[in-house]
Amino acid sequence: MGMAPAIAFPSDAQQAPSAAAQLDQLRGTLRRAHTSGDTVSYLGTAQTMYSFLNGSPRATLQLMSAESFAGKQDDALYSFAQFVAMGQANDEALRSAQFDPLRTLPKFQAIQRDMSANTSSVSNAAVFFGLKSSVPVPEDIDYDPAVKRFYLSSVLGKNIVAVDMTGQVTAFAQAPDQWPVMALKIDPARSLLWATEVALKGFALVSEKDWGRSAVLLYDLHSGRLLHRIEGPPQAALGDMTLDLKGDAIVSDGEHGGVYRVNRKTLGLERIDAGDFVSPQTPVVLPDGKRILVPDYVRGIGVLDLADKHVAWIRMEGKHALSGIDGLYALGNTLIATQNGLSPERVVRFALDASNTRVLSESIIERATPTLGDPTHGVVVDGYFYYIANSGWDSLDDHGLLKEGKTLSAPLIMRAKI
Repeated sequence: MGMAPAIAFPSDAQQAPSAAAQLDQLRGTLRRAHTSGDTVSYLGTAQTMYSFLNGSPRATLQLMSAESFAGKQDDALYSFAQFVAMGQANDEALRSAQFDPLRTLPKFQAIQRDMSANTSSVSNAAVFFGLKSSVPVPEDIDYDPAVKRFYLSSVLGKNIVAVDMTGQVTAFAQAPDQWPVMALKIDPARSLLWATEVALKGFALVSEKDWGRSAVLLYDLHSGRLLHRIEGPPQAALGDMTLDLKGDAIVSDGEHGGVYRVNRKTLGLERIDAGDFVSPQTPVVLPDGKRILVPDYVRGIGVLDLADKHVAWIRMEGKHALSGIDGLYALGNTLIATQNGLSPERVVRFALDASNTRVLSESIIERATPTLGDPTHGVVVDGYFYYIANSGWDSLDDHGLLKEGKTLSAPLIMRAKI
């Protein structure tokens, strides 16, 4: 777009700041430029952020704002069209005075009409079963094929439960520290269940002295007996997880950007990334075992090379929104994502090329329906994707307490054929 970046980050030869620090710096520069009316700096920084966030919907909307602020109406309309092409809608943001110069333009109005279509309901899934009150705010789900049973983690219940194919719930284990249970993964071959518990900062149901702590838990799958507890790094929120080809756990810290491996045999925990992530979520180990897809809540999907820690980002290309992913799952060259960080929230299927580095197409599984609510995680079982819908996260405030006028309705397990 012709503008030099407003911020120069250190070269690879220097010690580069973490991705989170870079993003904070960009946001601060944007605020100062906007407040001072410096259109050149504001636009240049918005362009840098757009590149840094790999063309995410939020970065695209920010760029549109800066282009409008600088009087570049054609560029702003192009960015608006990209935002809409990625399936997004945000009427509230577009009411900002920043966009006043665009409102009377016929092209803006036409794109806005297209945007309204992105809020229409799409449903290619059905309710499989509803969950009882014993699973308040379920977060993660996995499946044990040997006994045809699902396992779910509960944030407010601070526990793990087993659920049969009819939706009947039985207790499996309580979190040893009585913190919210987040991730869980089953290793049926070794009769193990991995989980994480996180003392979420600010949560009223967690002792303040524990805020900022987390742990990886390893259970015997048959008895529910806790075999091992591995304390996470200080201030890390080890929230999401997958298992690699050797049965080791790959765990992400959504608060401070780290991706870790927990060795199944030694129980040692090592960091395997180089600081490229802001808020990594559920990883996917690719079939070669040498690369991991890491969905970053703000930057999109990174391909992490385990040999050199290099990250290559899958480009969104103004067509595919890859940020806001909480759960990510693979079936061959198909990715399935639960995206509760987009507007509207959705569950979506992406078809990748043979190298797993480019999106070829996408199709919506569920969007803007009465059943979806806040979707969190899912699991692929026998050609179907089962996922948690209406989790209840959207009914909680920052302290984990019910918002005024809200009640927790029954979460749902939805099922869609892949």
